Amino acid sequence: MPPQLTVLGNPGHRRVALFAAAARAAGLPEPAVLPWLDVLRGRYRLPEGALLRIESPGEEPEVDRLLRGPVLGAGYAPTRVEGTAAWYTGVMAALRELAARPGVRLLGDPEEIAVMFDKRRAHALLSEAGVPVPRALGGEVTGWSHLRERLAEAGLHRVFVKPAHGSSASGVTALEFGPRGQLLATTSVELADGSLHNSLRVRRYRTEREVAAIIDRLAPDGLHVEQWIPKASQSGRAADLRIVAVSGRATHAVVRTSTQPMTNLHLGGARGSLDQAREAAGAAWSSILETAERAAACFPASPMVGVDVLPTTGWRRALVGEVNAFGDLLPNLTGLPGGPAEGLDTYGAQLAALTAPSRPLHSATGRTVPASRLDRASQTDHTEPTNQQITEPAR
Repeated sequence: MPPQLTVLGNPGHRRVALFAAAARAAGLPEPAVLPWLDVLRGRYRLPEGALLRIESPGEEPEVDRLLRGPVLGAGYAPTRVEGTAAWYTGVMAALRELAARPGVRLLGDPEEIAVMFDKRRAHALLSEAGVPVPRALGGEVTGWSHLRERLAEAGLHRVFVKPAHGSSASGVTALEFGPRGQLLATTSVELADGSLHNSLRVRRYRTEREVAAIIDRLAPDGLHVEQWIPKASQSGRAADLRIVAVSGRATHAVVRTSTQPMTNLHLGGARGSLDQAREAAGAAWSSILETAERAAACFPASPMVGVDVLPTTGWRRALVGEVNAFGDLLPNLTGLPGGPAEGLDTYGAQLAALTAPSRPLHSATGRTVPASRLDRASQTDHTEPTNQQITEPAR
């Protein structure tokens, strides 16, 4: 019998609710919830032998204020783009402190999460492992003038500029230089009173003054700059894939399409047809899934990763754009047909991997995948399950 699960998350958030629903559907006890806010404040206790699932700290105003408020000061607003380096430092310090607690077992490795939440480090790790990734500028980018110099030296004219510790396309800027000096920056960033704010409307900036203001405000938190790869298309829209890998296996995939460079659904993107993608890729489809699994293999202690896969024109090959530690929020999406999680959502698939480690571990491409640390965690050193439903902050 698996141990009682505790979820480090934001109470009432849809991620926590969806995981709890999957646990109930699997006949498991309701997971306890350890609030991120209590962990960041250092006022909490955990049940003995807790098996702790790590959920995203995002979309909780008080958590965000605690992490970014001190560096943004009086100008703090939850819509602000800046302050991601402070957010990263605070989250990682909390996870490392949890990992150091005797008797606590984490479903996930803080050091792997640290790499996934630093786009520069993740890109370097994937590249070193031979996973296909877009060409990137290595090293530090200190601001707009420095970026222009480095792009000219590299001969790059179309790039994505990404906050190193960002998520959900916050601050991401698609940058294009024309042959006669034209400049176009496409981003969801809104410039307001010298600050950067997230918006649900994608904007286009064409003056160097505006673009320089954005890049100069983003640079202190760290930037990752990579070549803009022409993507495959579906129904006249640019298309990419979010592929979820559970225990190293590609279990779920969603096609995301958009008329904008960013395909995020909250920025006007839409789910595309997976059947059409598979048909367009043909024999290359298994290779696309295998590319995602190769990326997941770079994070062997992570029970789940969400891999952003960039199929190139014609759907014949693919590169990995990012690997997401919390990339499983895909409501109403069930597993790939014929795959190891067919009929299960992303949370149900993770619970199945946890509670049935003796299942044959075959990937969606047919190759055998070694048992993960998640599987081994459910087999060893178990304590008796408790009926505790929520951890109580220590006072």
